[in-house]
Amino acid sequence: MKYRESILTVLWLLFIVTGLQAQMKKPLDHDAYKEWRRTSLQRISNDGNWISYTLKSNAEANDILELSTFDGNQILSYERATDGKFSNDSKYFFYTIKPDLDEVKTMRRNKVKKDDLPMDTLVIHNLAENTTRKIARLKSYKIPLKWDGWFAYLAKEEPDSVKGKDDLHLNIEHFNGGKNYTFPAVSDYLLSEKGGKIAFVSDGNDSTFLPGVYVFDYQTEETKPIFRSKGKYQSLTWSEQGNRLAFVSDLDTTKVLIRPNNLHLWKSGTDSAMTIANANSEELIGEWLISEHYRNSFSKDESKLFFGIKPYPVLQDTALLEEEIVKVEVWSYEDTRLHPQQKVNKSNDLKQAYTSIYHIGDQKIVKLASKTIPDLGVGNEGNSKFHLGMSNLPYLTTISWEGFPVNHDVYLMNDETGSSELVAKKINATPRISPGARYFYWYDQKDSAWFTFNIATKKTTQITDNKIVPYYYELHDTPSNPSPYGIASWTEDDEKILIYDRYDIWETDPDGLQKPKRITPVGRNNKTTYRYRRLDKEERYITAGQKLLLTSFNEVDKSAAIHRFIYNKKAKKVSQLFSGNYRYDLLVKSQKSDKVIFTKESFREFPDILSTDMTFKNTTRISNANPQQDDYRWGDIELYKWTAFDGTELEGLLVKPDDFDPNKKYPLLVNFYERSSDRLYSHLDPYPHRSTINYSFYTSRGYVIFNPDVVYKTGYPGESAFNCVMSGVEALLKEGFIDKDRIGAQGHSWGGYQVAYLATKTDKFRCIESGAPVPNMTSAYGGIRWGSGLSRMFQYEHTQSRIGGTLWEYRDRYIENSPIFFLDKITTPILIMHNDEDGAVPWYQGIEFFVGLRRLGKPSWMLNYQGEPHWPLKLQNRIDFNIRMQQFFDHYLMDAKKPRWMKEGVPATKMGIDQALDLEK
Repeated sequence: MKYRESILTVLWLLFIVTGLQAQMKKPLDHDAYKEWRRTSLQRISNDGNWISYTLKSNAEANDILELSTFDGNQILSYERATDGKFSNDSKYFFYTIKPDLDEVKTMRRNKVKKDDLPMDTLVIHNLAENTTRKIARLKSYKIPLKWDGWFAYLAKEEPDSVKGKDDLHLNIEHFNGGKNYTFPAVSDYLLSEKGGKIAFVSDGNDSTFLPGVYVFDYQTEETKPIFRSKGKYQSLTWSEQGNRLAFVSDLDTTKVLIRPNNLHLWKSGTDSAMTIANANSEELIGEWLISEHYRNSFSKDESKLFFGIKPYPVLQDTALLEEEIVKVEVWSYEDTRLHPQQKVNKSNDLKQAYTSIYHIGDQKIVKLASKTIPDLGVGNEGNSKFHLGMSNLPYLTTISWEGFPVNHDVYLMNDETGSSELVAKKINATPRISPGARYFYWYDQKDSAWFTFNIATKKTTQITDNKIVPYYYELHDTPSNPSPYGIASWTEDDEKILIYDRYDIWETDPDGLQKPKRITPVGRNNKTTYRYRRLDKEERYITAGQKLLLTSFNEVDKSAAIHRFIYNKKAKKVSQLFSGNYRYDLLVKSQKSDKVIFTKESFREFPDILSTDMTFKNTTRISNANPQQDDYRWGDIELYKWTAFDGTELEGLLVKPDDFDPNKKYPLLVNFYERSSDRLYSHLDPYPHRSTINYSFYTSRGYVIFNPDVVYKTGYPGESAFNCVMSGVEALLKEGFIDKDRIGAQGHSWGGYQVAYLATKTDKFRCIESGAPVPNMTSAYGGIRWGSGLSRMFQYEHTQSRIGGTLWEYRDRYIENSPIFFLDKITTPILIMHNDEDGAVPWYQGIEFFVGLRRLGKPSWMLNYQGEPHWPLKLQNRIDFNIRMQQFFDHYLMDAKKPRWMKEGVPATKMGIDQALDLEK
């Protein structure tokens, strides 16, 4: 008995000590943003022995570059450095040092000219000798991907020798610094992927170095002029092996409006590049020009050059004065795209290019893509003679009300003859070509099935039928056709296609002769989803015997795992390597070893970089991005389950403060979008979010946060939100630890609409922040998404807004789901944030909401961050928004004093001068 009492005493003391420790920690504030960092640009050397990453600030602070061994021994940590890159042989490490942010700001305040601001510095670190050398006044640098010894960089000369445009020089230098070649006035340069060559364009400086295109060969250390002439050179393109170079030139020195571009080709071993195409070529004359905007490429076997052509432009009459030009938009019902969409895409339309091929051996041009078949999918890295042609032009008009994906017509393109053959019409998909160019494949959303087209037999086959398992998104809840779960990969020689269902991977015969075969454990039985994680960026297909990694996710407890998967034709072996109540992200595998870097995270645990090998038996922590987290109060997250008013079983996220006491009463913040419960183990660090509350920030300050999943019923999105959200709030109130008089809600965009709707149906919220909401579906329905130029109709009829039909079909639904018609029912103070450059939700929706509330005398405020889009992007605006939102919630839910901006407003005469963030006295 005494032993039991002693144990209870010890446990009680531990509870007290833990509580005191939690109380001693400080709450997060907005200054904490500056302390927190995120890992980015994670890289591992090809031999796997070295790891680099950059720590980026959540606010405005200098980056920190860190380099460590695979075993976790830190080699360097350099403030103001970023973007580390390892040489192909893993012997050298390159990175850039940026100017100090505060120093640059001070110089800008002192009106220092942009060209006189400090430049980057390049550092070359010899990993074996642990020595470094620096190169100042850096503009850019490039290192070879698959060869070693030399690199190239652009840098300015020292100030005392600046000579106008000639001050930017290209330096080609040996890794160890023993050799250096310098070339003046270089505007562009490109390293070959293999083969050890560097091409560059120089404007020349005098008679000793003429303008043109040059090639440096590291094996001979010779620089060869392959094309000499004054002009403009663009689109430098190497073949993979470095044996061929293509580029586009404009050699006309006059100001003629139609630029006569030329296409050039150089072959290794020859003295000069040939002009292989221009506006006078037989295949192009009078109709087409060479495009300078197309991304040229060679086939892998170097037998073909893919280049772009463009039609002659329509030119403005230069004789007209500005006041004589009529600028009128003509909108026609027969336009394939709405005029606002045309304006958004104008720049891309002017750069539109159509793929053609130059057969190098035959010296023949073949036009492939065209104005009627504008899109081309290249087959087998260009080696195939067959390619995928696509056109959505006949169906663009319907985007306004049908949305995406757009229907396509599919063509078989022959690059030897230039012929095109229609093989599929009006498929509701964007087709792709298999790695070996034996098949076209697509998922047609109207049929909810996968299809293939066999190029050899010219047969189209439906290869899935959803009888054994559905291959479409099972939780689909919008009035549209469900999307697929996707594919994992193709296998070698296009033998099989590996297709996902909700849980498993199915090996599928692309000709449909054999039934699909599940190759993962039965994930459906225990609601575990398996997904293939491709670590090699260059991998095109899976080979027999290949060791792969799978990740899994359990829908019930939200746990995750990593598995080894060995793909063989007869047996597919899966074994679990690593698991836990975490979220995992596989980052990079080294090219020449089995070493891997990855992250694991939870609500409390930051996703620091970990190193291991493909067995995952031993892991080493590499980064320690945020040790200061231990000094702050945080919180804990759990899965919360309840039953909706209509009987639906639901789940959501519940976040509680560190020192949570179930016998106390806590203020509650309700924040939601659609479904978020699968993110149970996501880490949420202090960050000035652009559109939502920061969970760690508010729980640190004593709030409980509830994020409920919402299940929607077509035609009744507002009612669906009420059914799911308010039933969850009622369930929480019965738990006894929520203060019923201190409940707030926050949402943005679709979430902003939903909290606005709830305000018209309940008085349980003491305050609400509604960001970029749509309070009036009737006026929003016919509006424009200015960011894309698209009509908003499709999203109400078929996607997120879930009304299910047109305004004239379902007039009552549009009205019933629009808060604007029920503003008189609102009793809740509301803070609105809606910006005047919002390209997703027109900001007049926020205006309608605010002026209606103002007319009715409802406590309301509206924030417009001028010039910002759907959410504030600039750091100062994001921080300001987070401060005002916290002050708003603290006033109503924590009895904090009201800030002056809420009491007095901010007059236009004081905007940008007096932020009025101070609290009333």
